[in-house]
Amino acid sequence: MRITLIHALKHSIVPIEASFARLWPDARLMNLLDDSLSADLARDGGLTDAMTERFLGLGRYAVGTGSDAILFTCSAFGPCIEAVARVHAPMPVLKPNEAMIEQAVAKGRKIGLLSTFPPTLASMPPEFPSRIELVPKLAEGALAALDRGDRATHDRLVVEAARSLRDCDLIALAQYSLAPAADAVAEATGRPVLTTPDSAVLKLMKMLGVDRT
Repeated sequence: MRITLIHALKHSIVPIEASFARLWPDARLMNLLDDSLSADLARDGGLTDAMTERFLGLGRYAVGTGSDAILFTCSAFGPCIEAVARVHAPMPVLKPNEAMIEQAVAKGRKIGLLSTFPPTLASMPPEFPSRIELVPKLAEGALAALDRGDRATHDRLVVEAARSLRDCDLIALAQYSLAPAADAVAEATGRPVLTTPDSAVLKLMKMLGVDRT
């Protein structure tokens, strides 16, 4: 099956490809990257109709290539992705975090939400049920470090930010680019840590009827 992966940050590509390689190596992947999406969202301060149109255009392109499903890896654009899903239903169109959120709400009531991209902490919390106590936390400066190619500083800043979430039942890492830091966050906080790539791949497999064996 052909799966289109649509990214707003180049850092999301390696973690999601690693999850596919481990969990669903037979999937045919197509990567679409528009790293101006995140920059424009930060500039505009919120999602706009023009941004939604850009996402609809990306969705049309993916469908036109013969894709069986679309997985967006950009966590700050939930309403735009929902618009794409409505247009192309019943084809699976997944937001990056929906599978992880399903896991998180089944495991805890007080959930730390750790991000390196400020707009994510505005767009993602409404995706959680109202009964969940969400504790958002921004790892300031971490994304800029990753943009410079400094993964070590990125991970150090992420771990430092995560320590304030130690009283949560679990910690959800809001972005695909955070997945490589999961073990360090778990060790520093003593809390279970959920990442987005693996859960998204498993949900897609289930939706498309792919046998994991």
